[in-house]
Amino acid sequence: MKESTHDKLTGLLAPLADEHGLELLLLELAGSQRNPVVRVYLDREGGIGIDDIAKANKWLKAQLDVVPAYTNGYTLEVSSPGIERPLMTLAHFERFAGSDVAVSVSPEIDGHKRFTGTITSVEGTDVLFDVDGTTIRVPLRAITKARLRAEIDFGREGTAEDGL
Repeated sequence: MKESTHDKLTGLLAPLADEHGLELLLLELAGSQRNPVVRVYLDREGGIGIDDIAKANKWLKAQLDVVPAYTNGYTLEVSSPGIERPLMTLAHFERFAGSDVAVSVSPEIDGHKRFTGTITSVEGTDVLFDVDGTTIRVPLRAITKARLRAEIDFGREGTAEDGL
């Protein structure tokens, strides 16, 4: 089976991210053949800042500049995963146990392609969610998309001690 461009780039960039103490969380390829866009989402325990992103932009660009598919130009977008970060691996689900998530699955589970719930645990290769008081077991391979759900109360008053 022929290795896809996505897989080749992931194989090239993930170890490089590791060398810099970062995790290549997600790689997206967009745009057209004439105007390709490479989106790289990086993270580490405790998060990353704008300085980390600026530095990563330089070493990622140096790697991509020698990839034949990108020698005629490309747009590189480097970002943190943000507050509604994607969850891709069992380790991600374990790390964010207790958090609310929006999940898409294929095939359907209990008649649903999408649901929102709380990650309760990881067992083997399955992720367990609490959805309205019901436990749903989903094999990782069935999860097509999962993102943390952020709830921000803009009406709440806070103090400097609260970090607000």
